[in-house]
Amino acid sequence: MKCFKYILINWLCCFLFFSFKVQAQSILVGAEQWSEYQDLIKGKKVGLVVNQTSTVDGQHLVDFLLSKKVEVKSIFAPEHGFRGNHDAGAAVENNIDVKTNLPIISIYGKNKKPSSEVLANLDLIIFDIQDVGLRFYTYLSSMHYMMEAAADANVKFVVLDRPNPNIQYVDGPILEEKFSSFVGMHPIPILHGMTLAELALMIKGEGWLNTENRLNLEVIPVKHYSRADRYSLPIKPSPNLPNDQSIQLYPSLTFFEASYVSLGRGTEFPFQVLGHDQYFIGDFNFTPISTPGSALKPKLMDKALTGQDLRSVNIQGLDLSLLIAWYQRFQMHDAKFFKSPSFMDKLAGTDKLRKMIMAGKTAEEISDTWENGVNQFKRQRAQYLLYQD
Repeated sequence: MKCFKYILINWLCCFLFFSFKVQAQSILVGAEQWSEYQDLIKGKKVGLVVNQTSTVDGQHLVDFLLSKKVEVKSIFAPEHGFRGNHDAGAAVENNIDVKTNLPIISIYGKNKKPSSEVLANLDLIIFDIQDVGLRFYTYLSSMHYMMEAAADANVKFVVLDRPNPNIQYVDGPILEEKFSSFVGMHPIPILHGMTLAELALMIKGEGWLNTENRLNLEVIPVKHYSRADRYSLPIKPSPNLPNDQSIQLYPSLTFFEASYVSLGRGTEFPFQVLGHDQYFIGDFNFTPISTPGSALKPKLMDKALTGQDLRSVNIQGLDLSLLIAWYQRFQMHDAKFFKSPSFMDKLAGTDKLRKMIMAGKTAEEISDTWENGVNQFKRQRAQYLLYQD
């Protein structure tokens, strides 16, 4: 009897393991579904909004489409560049792709929205970039501007969707219009729990595009994907998000960008540590150094810092406890914590979060203030969702 139970348990474990494995392998991102969009681009002059994450079975989408004899005319490069090797905030210049000889047009910096003249030789624009589900992650803003540009030029816009690794979470203050910027353009929470295709539908549907023309939009959803699925990114989406842990911590640690505290830029573990050379919590030691391609001049460069190693902690969604604790530690020493209050407010989409932290509110008291806004947003977004829970 015991032997039978042992065999049964092992059989069930194997069954569940292989079931989950098959399910994970069956997820097909939009770009991998050639049959779903080949007719859309057949005989068309195509522009691509892509970066290093835009792949089809290990092949870059640009190369894949060229192998299919698609007439690709130009590449539009967002923050971090076409190959994803530019520092955060670093200028992305117009260039020529050495491999394909295609023109690369920057949509980051001064020219976030290309003119209709730039799009005059195009029939269609394809957007295919991996996102991480945060309002302040700038690929969303780049998509918005390209949607406007496409509408202005009467060019069709196609989004090849990819999973959101933070899709389970909807949290944070709704952006207030006066705090709108490139790190937050839409009245949505910090964690919006949507894919970029869903957001494209919402941006168009809610009339958030600043254009007189109606956008011709089409999306290719991810196949065999639900909002309950965990998704590990096969390629890092930007230089300082190298792994799943950094992506999980990103919502909670990005606010430290506006502080005097290092979050690990210039180390092998960005967005996975916190530290300072004078005021700190914890006993982990690290030294940020100049790292071309990801952190040329990181905060507190070449200084010996002490703080917290978060590489193994389980923090998901939006957790304000770290930010509050570090703010209070600086307060104990009468030291200034927010290096750039205005940038903090842009990241938060409001000045209320910063002011509540300074007033000594707890994380729970703060999050209670945006609960109604989040619930209203969930109702508002419902009609645009492509995936079931």
